[in-house]
Amino acid sequence: MCERCVLADTALARMRGLLGRKSLPSGEGILLRPASSVHTAFMRFAIDAVFLDRELRVLKVASGLRPWRTAARRKAHAVLELPAGEAERRGLEPGDRLVEDVG
Repeated sequence: MCERCVLADTALARMRGLLGRKSLPSGEGILLRPASSVHTAFMRFAIDAVFLDRELRVLKVASGLRPWRTAARRKAHAVLELPAGEAERRGLEPGDRLVEDVG
């Protein structure tokens, strides 16, 4: 879903997330793992939050999450944050399964 995806798998990396960035260009994203909720406090732009289970199956898509909002999904194991509108543009829906390509 993103050509350049950052993995945030430590507490510090998850806490920092996208804070301090002015935008998130198309093709970029951040995978927060483990995570079942996100907030957009102090952010400057909207995002799509894609909640995933352990097998990277989409559980929920929170589209256009504006600054100072929260979103969560019980039993989510990870959250993929994408630029606002990217999930719809790529046709992401609950039940879809993502593939992690580290190559």
